[in-house]
Amino acid sequence: MMKLYFVMLFLFVFPAQNIFANESSESINSLDSSFELLTSKSFSDKTKAIEAISESGHPSALGILSSLLDGKLYYGKKDKKIVKIEKIDSKIFKTFDPLNNDSLGEKKKRELRKVGINNKLRGLLNEKIAKLTIFSEDKKTRLQATRNILKNLNPSSVEIIRNAVKQESDADVRELMQICIYAADAQSNDREIKLNAIRSLSGSLYPEIGILLDKLNTEQLAKSEKDTELLEALDESIESTKLKKGFYKQIENIFFGLSLGSVLLLAAVGLAITFGVMGVINMAHGEMLMLGAYTTFVIQQLMPNAIEYSLFIAIPAAFIFTGLVGIGIERGVIRYLYGRPLETLLATFGLSLILQQAVRSIFSPLNRSVITPDWMSGSYEFNPALSLTYNRMYIVLFALLVLFALLWLLKKTSFGLQMRAVTQNRNMAKAMGIRTNWVDSLTFGLGSGIAGVGGVALSQLTNVGPNLGQAYIVDSFMVVVFGGVGNLWGTFFGAMTLGIANKFMEPFTGAVFAKILVLIFIILFIQKYPRGMFALKGRAAES
Repeated sequence: MMKLYFVMLFLFVFPAQNIFANESSESINSLDSSFELLTSKSFSDKTKAIEAISESGHPSALGILSSLLDGKLYYGKKDKKIVKIEKIDSKIFKTFDPLNNDSLGEKKKRELRKVGINNKLRGLLNEKIAKLTIFSEDKKTRLQATRNILKNLNPSSVEIIRNAVKQESDADVRELMQICIYAADAQSNDREIKLNAIRSLSGSLYPEIGILLDKLNTEQLAKSEKDTELLEALDESIESTKLKKGFYKQIENIFFGLSLGSVLLLAAVGLAITFGVMGVINMAHGEMLMLGAYTTFVIQQLMPNAIEYSLFIAIPAAFIFTGLVGIGIERGVIRYLYGRPLETLLATFGLSLILQQAVRSIFSPLNRSVITPDWMSGSYEFNPALSLTYNRMYIVLFALLVLFALLWLLKKTSFGLQMRAVTQNRNMAKAMGIRTNWVDSLTFGLGSGIAGVGGVALSQLTNVGPNLGQAYIVDSFMVVVFGGVGNLWGTFFGAMTLGIANKFMEPFTGAVFAKILVLIFIILFIQKYPRGMFALKGRAAES
């Protein structure tokens, strides 16, 4: 009996294992032969390879096709072996096995050749990738697959969608799939199907649908015998789409205006405090923005492996560094020029040139790029016509946080009480024992430190260069004058108003002329309200 058991075990278990092993090896052998076709110069061979990979059922098939579409599939010039690459620099690549992602070491770029594809192959790849992902369990994957099909509509991909929509449970994915079907039906030869599809596409925000409707409208207008009902349906759908896109464009303009206003707020709030307490026109204030931005650059150079946390270190570092520079400027120059505004203006302008040249000597005149952490990268897509970038969202929130922290400092601390006392009546504050000279220094340092923090935020929106501060100094003064000298709420409303006004005017007038119009408006406004929107009571207002 024992012998019979071992015979049965040998006959049934080991052959079964061999069958599974054979299936796996057949799949790998099939991919190996497909890889050989990918190294061919013939695009028809590559088409066969893509077809074979997509039908292989291998778990790495999707990754291989995606790498090919992204231009990350290469092969050795000598051994013709297919590898996935990750670029280290312009000359060195990290290479990986496309079947299991095992590292194959580093290779020089000249040892490898890219697997080239053309537009026809890109369309085929999008179709095959969509087919492999359209039935994924992950909603985002299904959405992206459907989106890719919408970009490259063809009869076979539409058939995939028609089958997938029947079993789709998620409303968002099903809606997008239905749009793909309507887009295909809108090009049907059946008039009723075409008419129904065009009406169903009314108000769709996807750019591909807008292009399709415009194309169909042009084709109908070119016909000798025009279909009035079809043209009316096309006009209504196109107009509805334009209205919806226009609405979301206004929301986007408001958002960009708020983000610009947030940068102006961070740049101007320190200036408002300094001018309100000391009555000093500081032309070097823009350079505090620049120094804050360069502080961010230096921090990232010192900790290249911790970019995700660099901003959390750069913010206090920039505040302390630029604050100390501000105190040094006040103690070394400004305090000798109180009561002489024109000389103060000229002295601080000279300091701004010195700081710019110092930065050029240390970092060179070239712009420096600051890396945006992953958590600030990308955007949140509300719909195809409206997506808001994360970096600007964070900057708006950060500006509000700084504003409320300043308000708390002024209202709830002894330093804030002394600052308000000096602002309202310097002589009386001095008579009450307040050391007004130190209040001046600390106030100047506080204003400079906030500008430095603003430079950290600004480094996430633009390149860092020696002239960075000059682009914002005039706008900062306009915000302060428009809002009301020394008033934080006035600075806030002034910054947001000017930021939004600029963004709404730029599409019609251009960026430069928009600034000119804003300047003219402020001049006229100051003629009527010389103390700004929120007039400050006290010494600054009286003088």
